[in-house]
Amino acid sequence: MGICFSSASLEKQVRDENSVFVLEDDDSCPERGMRRLACLYSQQGKKGLNQDAAILCKDYGVEDGVFCGVFDGHGRSGHIVSRMVRDNLPALLLSQHNALLLDDEDHRSAGGDDTSSADGEEFSDVSPDMFDEWKEACIKAFRDMDNELEEQLHLDCSCSGSTAVSVIQQGRDMIIANLGDSRAVLGTVSVDGRLEAVQLTIDLKPNVPQEAERIKKNNGRVFARKDEPHVQRVWLPDVDFPGLAMARAFGDFELKNYGVISIPQVAYHRLSDRDRFVVLATDGVWDVLDNEMVVSIVSSTGKKEEASKAVVEAAVRAWRFTFPSSKVDDCSAACLFF
Repeated sequence: MGICFSSASLEKQVRDENSVFVLEDDDSCPERGMRRLACLYSQQGKKGLNQDAAILCKDYGVEDGVFCGVFDGHGRSGHIVSRMVRDNLPALLLSQHNALLLDDEDHRSAGGDDTSSADGEEFSDVSPDMFDEWKEACIKAFRDMDNELEEQLHLDCSCSGSTAVSVIQQGRDMIIANLGDSRAVLGTVSVDGRLEAVQLTIDLKPNVPQEAERIKKNNGRVFARKDEPHVQRVWLPDVDFPGLAMARAFGDFELKNYGVISIPQVAYHRLSDRDRFVVLATDGVWDVLDNEMVVSIVSSTGKKEEASKAVVEAAVRAWRFTFPSSKVDDCSAACLFF
């Protein structure tokens, strides 16, 4: 499944089982004055239910603003967790951002200086003041989302969870929030005219030294199993369980006291005239395709609305010869063109 869109708001939705496109009207189509094109595509792997989810909203926060996110669930209830995050995180982000704007207005009207800051990590270009508000909103919204999951009485998230990678575009300002091992990659033209891939996020896995250090400081253990020595996992202090292959995630409350966190890494990018598109995809894609391959696939696809499908189908083919003895993972991608 894959859909392109021309305009969107938070009132009406077009959805299928795994992806949601928030549209302004039922007649939205690429032929009607479209200023932007985006597409999502998801394909179930061979491991069971498709645990990926994705969403794309336009007119997000401001007119012609965009929110786009992909979410990769894991564990017994991962398919439920990823869809809950998909359905609730965009509104939580807007709510937190609007509350911060109101607080700033009240503070300024009282004659105070804005010295607020947010905990978390920032990897950014030279960023405007608005980024500080979005960064804090992301950190608070991700915390609230995790709390909502923990409060679900009929949903066991002790060993189930979801990653999240999302972009918020406000004009030429783009905020990227990442939790886990999904990834965002920018397709941009270099000064000498070559199309380049620029990775906007870090894969937050236990093999990242800073991530492993935090986990170990909290008495969690990090090691790879003998049958897959290339995959570092997170384990409880005294038992070889559950073996989570990422260092940050929604849910996974069994490991939240041992260094696994739901604080996103938040970055800023100022879009230039050379930037062409951004691709968000789950690790099922990045496990078999590198950044340059994905950017090349998107740029060479004849119809932009089919770009996400082309990426996913290429990943599925790559799985079959890269890991012939392994089951194909769920693969999902979102492409947002500028």
